[in-house]
Amino acid sequence: MGSSISAAGATAETAKFQLSPDTIVIDDLNRPLSPGSEEIGRLAVGGRQPVGYYKDPEKSARTFFEVEGKRYSCPGDFATIDADGRITLLGRGSQCINTGGEKVFPEEVEEAMKTHPDVLDAVAVGIPDEKFGEAVTGMVEARPGHTIDAAAVIAHVKTTLAAYKAPKHIVVVDTIGRAANGKVDYKRLRSEATDSLGAS
Repeated sequence: MGSSISAAGATAETAKFQLSPDTIVIDDLNRPLSPGSEEIGRLAVGGRQPVGYYKDPEKSARTFFEVEGKRYSCPGDFATIDADGRITLLGRGSQCINTGGEKVFPEEVEEAMKTHPDVLDAVAVGIPDEKFGEAVTGMVEARPGHTIDAAAVIAHVKTTLAAYKAPKHIVVVDTIGRAANGKVDYKRLRSEATDSLGAS
């Protein structure tokens, strides 16, 4: 278990965890990646494992498998392994934004947006774009009594992330609408952003 808190005036950092004997990062062929390789892979966790998903052998096969004789669970999180053995979590593959041939994980964009002093909460989604395939778009909720300057938020993100990861659009919303457990409905927010910006 781990947690990360973003606040205005703080440096945005992607969560890092120490590699353990039961944790590996694998490539597309389920081969473990070496520390310091700088390759992006999928996080796989060993130890005690469920038998599988009830009456869903295909999903079970995708999620639970053996690597070098040891059984792992691969929930869909992407990560890299630093040379010192720390794992940098990048985000869920299902929410990855493909823009101009580059993969952008929403979580790191969200962390950067949330450190802007006018931003209370933020979510990054990809909306259809003729030039880039998908355009990184920030859904932003303002702090009480503050207003959002879209250009300032985009410029702020560029101070900590590569320019291609910064939002091309900002949509201000009354609330992000997080569930009680803190999760967001990316599908709903992507649809709202698409409608708001007239993308198709």
